[in-house]
Amino acid sequence: MKYKKRVVITGMGVIAPEAESLSAYDEILRSGRSLIRHVDELEEFGFEAQNGAIADPGIDPENELLRLFEIDLTSDFIKLAVKAAYNAWQDAGLPIPDPDSEEVDYDTGVMIGGVISGIEQLVSKVVPLLEKKRPRRLGSMIVQNTMPSGASAYISSIFALGNQAMSLNSACSTGVDSVNWGYHSVASGWAKRMVVGASDAYNPYSWAGFEGMRVLNRSSNHAPEKASRPMSASAKGFVPGSGAGVLILEDLEVARARGARIYAEILGGFSNCGALRGQGSMTFPNREGVIRALKTTFELCEIKAEEIDYINGHLSGTMADPFEVQNWYDAMQLKKGQKFPYINSTKSILGHSLGAAGALEIVATILQLKNGYVHASLNTEDLHPDIEKRIGREPVPLKRVDFPGMRIAAKANFGFGDVNSAIVLRKYEE
Repeated sequence: MKYKKRVVITGMGVIAPEAESLSAYDEILRSGRSLIRHVDELEEFGFEAQNGAIADPGIDPENELLRLFEIDLTSDFIKLAVKAAYNAWQDAGLPIPDPDSEEVDYDTGVMIGGVISGIEQLVSKVVPLLEKKRPRRLGSMIVQNTMPSGASAYISSIFALGNQAMSLNSACSTGVDSVNWGYHSVASGWAKRMVVGASDAYNPYSWAGFEGMRVLNRSSNHAPEKASRPMSASAKGFVPGSGAGVLILEDLEVARARGARIYAEILGGFSNCGALRGQGSMTFPNREGVIRALKTTFELCEIKAEEIDYINGHLSGTMADPFEVQNWYDAMQLKKGQKFPYINSTKSILGHSLGAAGALEIVATILQLKNGYVHASLNTEDLHPDIEKRIGREPVPLKRVDFPGMRIAAKANFGFGDVNSAIVLRKYEE
């Protein structure tokens, strides 16, 4: 589908471990510093995999967000999303409306996704009170602090946004899908501006399911920084994380008219699923579905595979990594002698923040694209032999690579339910 309107990114906000600003996030990516730490609470709960990367959902008492809320907000999922959205809104240079004003911006909408929301409320409040047969003591706030659309609702209220206010959940593809939804909304003229992204909060009760599935790395409790090993021969499972990433998307003409700084342009994106057919299952992708998603994305963006300078993969540190690289390779259909683009995994630094992963990784992709570098893919000293055989060692940077000529970047995530999402970004050019 070819749209007449161009869509650009004018603001970004992140809440990641040790990084609540773009400058701090950029520094971490540049330095290739792991944010994964031992989590004592996981050990106390009997987890065999005891590492994680946890973002702080707390709001500074001096922050005007508390004044804008004027309520007791208790959901960590919502707090992370709202903090990231607030940072993105300010980064875009947009005015914060008067909370007492009745004016509504019907041209701007919100799409914030997440996989698991409000579970800490269910565990700490709902279950204990129901066991005591006292549901009326839950009060009036419990529903809005547990509903998945709560983040979008609060964000639309803070910034008086009257276009669509929706939530999306497509497992680990959620972040990319949310940005793609916003792109199509602006490119089609449905909205002039969209606040998009995803959030997921730390909670041992939600992480316990992955512990039960035995898909977390249990072998690096003594060395957390070595635990996340995407594309490594010694990868033994992913490391969970938490955080939020939010972007401001705008119609290019709207952005130009207000003199906005532009980070990058979205060329397009596409999502599909493999329907759990072929070798696809609830936890493993149908190869044909992945390749179709990638090839269709390239076609919709009207780019050739050889134009892609850099890939930010899903690459979570599981047995699926070599298959993912193979799928990228086959989808790109590179001719003999054409080099495979640089490819890395931001999860080697941040861990896997579930539904928020795609949004945080899109921000990481844009920072690399704008600032001209490819961050290290940590712990790939022992690159998986199937990956090295297919694309060689050079495309997987063990150390940061300065790349000022980077122009086009591709990003994809793949999730439980055999779902696939991809997006292509270009360095902004007049």
